[in-house]
Amino acid sequence: MRTYTVLRDLTDANTGEPFGGAATLGTPDLGSVGLRVDVERLDKSDVRSLSRDPEVRAIAPVMPTTLIHPVGEPEDGPTEAAGTAWGVTAVGADRSARTGAGVVVAVLDTGIDAAHPAFTGVTLTQMDFSGSGNGDKQGHGTHCAGTVLGRDVDGTRIGVAPGIEHALIGKVLGDNGGGDSEMIFRGIQWALDNHAQVISMSLGFDFPGLVKDLVGRGWPADLATSVALEAYRANLRMFDALMGVARGREPFGGGCVLVAAAGNESRRDVDPDYEIAVSIPAAADGVVSVGALGESAGGLRVAPFSNTFPQVSGPGVAVLSAKLGGGLTALSGTSMATPHVAGVAALWWEELTRSDVPLSARATLAKVLATATTAGLAADADPADRGLGLVQAP
Repeated sequence: MRTYTVLRDLTDANTGEPFGGAATLGTPDLGSVGLRVDVERLDKSDVRSLSRDPEVRAIAPVMPTTLIHPVGEPEDGPTEAAGTAWGVTAVGADRSARTGAGVVVAVLDTGIDAAHPAFTGVTLTQMDFSGSGNGDKQGHGTHCAGTVLGRDVDGTRIGVAPGIEHALIGKVLGDNGGGDSEMIFRGIQWALDNHAQVISMSLGFDFPGLVKDLVGRGWPADLATSVALEAYRANLRMFDALMGVARGREPFGGGCVLVAAAGNESRRDVDPDYEIAVSIPAAADGVVSVGALGESAGGLRVAPFSNTFPQVSGPGVAVLSAKLGGGLTALSGTSMATPHVAGVAALWWEELTRSDVPLSARATLAKVLATATTAGLAADADPADRGLGLVQAP
């Protein structure tokens, strides 16, 4: 027996009688998208049986997940001169007429320090999926949320979309930065059900960690690798199925843009060919994968740690944002690049609401991708490493 996540699409559930209003299934409120993520203990025969159920869209073994840890040591923010974080300027958010007003953004991470001045005036709806309680004891989620929507702190602008008034904060990683796939899928379902228009995820599935855990429990290395690979593949399919169902609901609610970090496993500073490709959730169909850029004398360069084959890039080196407990700190990683892209997506959502273009996640995503630029990037920036380029605010 193993533990699985099961994705069910219950939007076609029959009522108890032709003209009755009572559903035959005793299910909780499914919100706006009609999805339900269940966790079940199953053997192989159970899996085969469930796969034939028309309501079941995907089944996947539960996998460990982890935050995408920042690279290098954090640096405290400026204590004297006020200004604007370089990433906000790089994506043009400080020159945009849009602020994200009216857009609902979800940050799925380690929670948030709700008392931080960066979130003054923001309605924060928190939900804990990790079992460790609301609130951020790690700092990662607070920093990422600050980049998406943070207000100015001591005269320094850190937020790409500081006009966002309502944020959904899903704690899908525990206080140690770890979690599992079930937490993420439930977090996404919750965010969609609560009408998130943008979801930011600076986290990844821990394939090496699963192999190590199985080997540590006495499994042969080849068997452990095979089982982990099958779990990874099934979870990728789970994400693809989830995105497919969510896209199918787009005409009824506008949909949602999901943004995820490409990962920090590449080591180009050690060997130019030491490049790791993006992994899930960033590798899933319909999820915007984000690489990291850093400043240099020759223009913005792909960070040596940034995984290859992202769709777009964002500022991801020495990014100044909210620090756990107050103040500001600079961190580096594709985790830091991702909330820049999520913030820009929120600005484009607002832009479309003020235009005659039909409002939808697809239209917003098209704007984010089409307006990404290679201007200002170093001449040797490989398209495979920087994607379409640096995202730009409207």
